[in-house]
Amino acid sequence: MSFLSLLDFAAVLVFALTGALVASRAQLDLIGFGFFAGLTGLGGGTVRDILLDRTPIWIVDPTYLAIAGVAAVLVFFTAHLLESRYNAILWLDALALPVAVAAGAGVAHELGQPWAIVLVMGVATGSAGGLMRDVVANEVPLVLKKGELYVTCAFVGSSAILLTPWIGVLAAGAACAVLTFGLRAGSLVWGWSLPVYKPRPPRR
Repeated sequence: MSFLSLLDFAAVLVFALTGALVASRAQLDLIGFGFFAGLTGLGGGTVRDILLDRTPIWIVDPTYLAIAGVAAVLVFFTAHLLESRYNAILWLDALALPVAVAAGAGVAHELGQPWAIVLVMGVATGSAGGLMRDVVANEVPLVLKKGELYVTCAFVGSSAILLTPWIGVLAAGAACAVLTFGLRAGSLVWGWSLPVYKPRPPRR
């Protein structure tokens, strides 16, 4: 099993946990948990693979589906033990994001895609699953939360994968994960953000 495959497995697992936790907040049944876990865990990788003209990973290897299913069952029976499911979602999502970004950008780089595509695939893989989860749950997507870094974290992290020819796959993947998580955690804990657009009166 390759390093990038391990990243994909890890990203599916942790994102699936966040999807199942969203299902618990909506008080769904076990099938609903499975739906949200699969949508969130597999969504980003599926978007990446379709855009790169590859067969989605969970069709090639159904193990990914099984991982999402296990995550759904686990959360179904343990979600009540958490003091704050929303905080758990925030931090599990923050942990899943760097893994998914490294996997997405790494796959694109391995396929010989141009640097711009590597960056886009990192952002898409890291953001799409959570975006689908929040939209379907009728919640404000974390990716669009005002005053928080999210896509920026994925973009900056993806850029580290471009260093692969000089520092190797493992080091580049680690740098990607550290950058992505560091920025996202800083945004959640210390409120790091970029300047936002502020409307001004029209000129006459």
